[in-house]
Amino acid sequence: MAFQIPFKFSGSASDAAIAERSRPSKMMDYDQPLVWVTLILMLFGMVMVYSASIALPDSPKFAYLQGRHEYFLFRQMAFIVAAIAAAWVTFRIPVATLQKMAPMMFVGTLVLLMLVLIPGVGVVVNGARRWLSLKVFNLQPSEMMKIVAVLYAADFTVRKQQYMHKLTKGFMPMAFAIGVVGMLLLLEPDLGAFGVIVCIAMGILFLGGFNMIWFGGIGAILVLIFTSIIALSPFRRARMFAYLDPWQEDNALDKAYQLTHSLIAFGRGEIAGVGLGNSVEKLHYLPEAHTDFIMAVIGEELGLVGVLVTLALFYWIVKRAFDIGRQAIALDQFFAGLAAKGIGIWIGVQTFINMGVNLGLLPTKGLTLPLMSYGGSGVVINCIGLAILLRIDYENRVLMRGGRL
Repeated sequence: MAFQIPFKFSGSASDAAIAERSRPSKMMDYDQPLVWVTLILMLFGMVMVYSASIALPDSPKFAYLQGRHEYFLFRQMAFIVAAIAAAWVTFRIPVATLQKMAPMMFVGTLVLLMLVLIPGVGVVVNGARRWLSLKVFNLQPSEMMKIVAVLYAADFTVRKQQYMHKLTKGFMPMAFAIGVVGMLLLLEPDLGAFGVIVCIAMGILFLGGFNMIWFGGIGAILVLIFTSIIALSPFRRARMFAYLDPWQEDNALDKAYQLTHSLIAFGRGEIAGVGLGNSVEKLHYLPEAHTDFIMAVIGEELGLVGVLVTLALFYWIVKRAFDIGRQAIALDQFFAGLAAKGIGIWIGVQTFINMGVNLGLLPTKGLTLPLMSYGGSGVVINCIGLAILLRIDYENRVLMRGGRL
């Protein structure tokens, strides 16, 4: 009897293990919560774009719309449909293929950035030459460069892994590539996009094991470079001084006009907001309310509650990106892991800058709120980036099931 009990116990345990292995895995094929959070942000953004833009056709600047108050709503709906289609196509591309294509995509996007600067080819809006006309909508190559920079930096870091502790081979080639991008972006000018791309590249190099001493020194040099760019540019310098004292009369009526009205919008919203559609600042007081300053409209109409919910959704996406990246690296998929974390850096940095500008924490800069602000290039590229993140997570799940890529 003493030997029969262990024998029976062992057999039942073995049967349970076999049954467990034969049972289909309950793991989903893709990250459904990430898809839903992305859709919620886009649809919420569409509602807020409609609310923020409904009065624009009444202004002289948009007189050509002739009372078509739903113009921006319908276009944003079309952009979202195009973004979902582009994301679906992107999701079907293996991560290994994206890695092979990264250098070619980087060169191709550089060519587009050059085309933007050619008179008659690049489209000028509000004094900036940042777009290429595709008739249906304007393409913004600087938005494309953000996701391309993620893929290129991740591929570079993997290829040069043995040189990550060396300045000449581990950093200088990437610094040169990003420097060329920066020169083209500053000619548009688009300092905000340049700042985001620098954060992406530096973040991926840091995560890839770049020498900490060199990283700290280069970070200090970059701060000096951006400070010099602002100091040597009269309009950027004036904007910085206006940011430091926005309520001074001359500043409030000029360089700090957007900032002061954004702060007024948040002040009016208080805790629960004045109600959806009831914003006053969007009635021709706050410029670009449907693009760069959509968060101010959210703050006015939905209050602190609306702002915190929006912030929580973006935080969840960034955290999920880093979780997916860590899982990929644990599965020895180093390019995929760095790319996933790079997407998290991109979304997180751009969201932080946009919200910081709206709240007066940062100087005014023309960066949209990912997934939510009006614009075709931004929404489509954001969805392509998140589709790559979903693909990385999908391949992680395949490997964890014991499958092969």
